Amino acid sequence: MLGLGYVGCVTAACFASLGHRVLGVDRDQHKVDNVLKGLAPFYEPGLEELVRENTAAGRLTASTSAQAVVDADIALICVGTPSEKNGNLGLSQLKRAIEEIAAQIPHRTKPLIVAIRSTVFPGTCEEIVLPAFTGFPNVKVVSNPEFLREGSAVKDFVEPSLLVVGGSDQNAVKAVADLYAPLGVKACLVSLRTAEMIKYACNAFHAVKISFANEIGALSEALGIEGHEVMNTLCEDVRLNVSPAYLKPGFAFGGSCLPKDLRALMYRAGRLDLKLPLLESAMPSNDQHLKRAIDAVLELPARRIGLIGLAFKENTDDLRESPVVSLLEQLIGKGRNVRVFDPHIRLAEIYGSNRNFILETIPHIGRLLENNLQEVLDWADYLILAQKQNAETMERILASGLPVLGIVEGSLRLSTAAGPAVSQASH
Repeated sequence: MLGLGYVGCVTAACFASLGHRVLGVDRDQHKVDNVLKGLAPFYEPGLEELVRENTAAGRLTASTSAQAVVDADIALICVGTPSEKNGNLGLSQLKRAIEEIAAQIPHRTKPLIVAIRSTVFPGTCEEIVLPAFTGFPNVKVVSNPEFLREGSAVKDFVEPSLLVVGGSDQNAVKAVADLYAPLGVKACLVSLRTAEMIKYACNAFHAVKISFANEIGALSEALGIEGHEVMNTLCEDVRLNVSPAYLKPGFAFGGSCLPKDLRALMYRAGRLDLKLPLLESAMPSNDQHLKRAIDAVLELPARRIGLIGLAFKENTDDLRESPVVSLLEQLIGKGRNVRVFDPHIRLAEIYGSNRNFILETIPHIGRLLENNLQEVLDWADYLILAQKQNAETMERILASGLPVLGIVEGSLRLSTAAGPAVSQASH
């Protein structure tokens, strides 16, 4: 265990308590001396008992020298990656730890797995860690990000909410995941970069949740409402609110609810002289995501574009503030030749504000809409899949052999076998 800070020492003591033999390595003599005496180098509930118990049992020891890596099966790196002045990660400790391990490789006679538990930006393992072991095929690198909170780190290790191991060598990935087997938790086995990114996604989401709750609380207080009651009730909905719902990358949101209600909140907050930066950023963020999709479509070398889906999401004929309508408007404005198919849109059958919206936005929409999917498939040389379609429609699209740009879960992808598209709207 390279690094005996909050992550490394907790990880070392907990692994030792699971029956593994662990050597903690740190340049700080004070930390090493404390561990050797059976003491925790810092206060963390439950840690000192684990250190004392496992040093006494001979399962946990410590050293200031990385030479002991010679005998290790797995080297876990838990050094700090603090912020630099420009916001970038400071990787000096990580690079030093890698160098110390690499220096011991020529003295080894068995394979070694290097597992990175430090928080590092996606690509770090590929760009910094792997090159250090070029020429040593018996060294495998995996990412095993930690999810330990100070103040509850021991509990978080023993009862993990998430266990992630990533790498290209499946045997190495499984070997690291197996370290946690006694905990009885399912490991998420992913790619190297995915593992690195998951840690950032989790921390960013936690920061966004805290900021969201604080802004709703601030607005509630300004309106004479009990913010805790609002948020406690919000959390009662575990199907849409506190759930995986909407947590999939996809297309921009739209419709008659989300944009309208966000604008109303921002207007009312402004009347109260209340700044809510997170909520204020939601619409600009959505606009930027829509722009990315528009740019991707405009880059296509297509003469005839077939657009599949026009409503703001699947299984509705609601066109109000549909991001697909905005996409179509931009394509027309740039002179692209487009035809549209949406199984639920019949211009003669929509009315009221829905009809008014589309006719005011694209007055000649009637000339672009096709009632039959096959007419679009026969005419187009590219398809834009802008919302989910049923299995039968997808089979016909794929059978056409046309290249498809799917505004799909995860990214904008060009293929002849695009997955279902997603619109992240709720109403």
